[in-house]
Amino acid sequence: MTRRLFGTLCGLVFFVNFGRVAFAPLVEPLQAAFGVGPAAIGTVTTLVWVGSAVPRLPAGYLLTRVPREWVVVGTGALLTVAALATSAANSLLTLRVGGFVIGLASGVYFVAAIPLVGELMPGQRGRAVGIHGTASQLAAVLAPAAVVALLVVDTWRATFWLLAAAAGLSTVALALLIRRRPESVPSPPAGEREFTAALSHWRVILAGIAFVAGTGLVWQGLFNFYIPYLTEAKGLDSSTANSLLTLVFAAGVPAFWLSGRLADRLPHVPYLLGINAGFLVCLVALVFADSLLAVTAVTAVIGLVIHGLFPAIDTYMLGTLPAADRTSAYAVFSGLALLLESTGSGIVGSLRGAGYAFDAVFTGAAVVLAVLVLGLTGLWVSGIVPTTTASADN
Repeated sequence: MTRRLFGTLCGLVFFVNFGRVAFAPLVEPLQAAFGVGPAAIGTVTTLVWVGSAVPRLPAGYLLTRVPREWVVVGTGALLTVAALATSAANSLLTLRVGGFVIGLASGVYFVAAIPLVGELMPGQRGRAVGIHGTASQLAAVLAPAAVVALLVVDTWRATFWLLAAAAGLSTVALALLIRRRPESVPSPPAGEREFTAALSHWRVILAGIAFVAGTGLVWQGLFNFYIPYLTEAKGLDSSTANSLLTLVFAAGVPAFWLSGRLADRLPHVPYLLGINAGFLVCLVALVFADSLLAVTAVTAVIGLVIHGLFPAIDTYMLGTLPAADRTSAYAVFSGLALLLESTGSGIVGSLRGAGYAFDAVFTGAAVVLAVLVLGLTGLWVSGIVPTTTASADN
């Protein structure tokens, strides 16, 4: 029964992430449908990701009051309603509200579901988180093609009609499974009822943020400007640049699967340091790549490395935080980290607006990341970075 519950969660996360990424390939159809420019529709896509970040801290408090499995069911219901509302949007305001609520559903989902997924397979947390992440990443890879296919036979609204139907069915299946087989759901750890207790594990939370936020910030700036970067700095045509952007996300599918398994087998902190260092090397290699073959090779490796970071950091957090405060502390970490990461696009855009070339921006980012990796390595060698549950309790 645990396998069925895990499989249902993997199905639901596909649609949760699909909702977040579906707006990107719809930018031009939405501009035409609402008679607005790219800046106006850009606010819709921004609100989706803002919505994904904003509720994570409040969700941590909610999870001390409501069983996490029912919070997950609630996010599926919210996604269903939000997708239906978005499909019926008749103004830019209602479209923005729909996008924001879709983001809200995704943000609360990940905060509640990832600790639950880890508890379903406590001896193989990395494997469980990796498979769950693979299902999520598949949505990011398949969404553009699925949306384009739907546009051939119907309007942009069909995307959200089908999303609502699929999310609704997955949510009902999950709710029925929980009600009929409550014993298949891991019991919450004793004492997981005080949100403020999560803050006592600030060392683990700060360590997790340090391991993911710096690299994640640069990644956000890189992939959001990947197409203009490749066309302006590398001289590639837009079609090739689009294909390479697809490649970097497609590489994330095997990366989630493999990295989750490696996270179960390797010491967490050295593995995270290695991934951060690997991304740094890839960033430098991309700056110096001067041929299509070189850019393609580096793009594929970047996709593998960066997407390997996410199951690795989740495995570290779930394995290092004490059970009694794991869910709420993870929510604090997730919310703060994503808020920091989300500034990456704005920083890169501002630097470009100030006249700095893409290569100069990413070279500077590589220098900052090098300092961060060296600093974290020094803290780890000094024994300051928490590595076990015992460390988290002290």
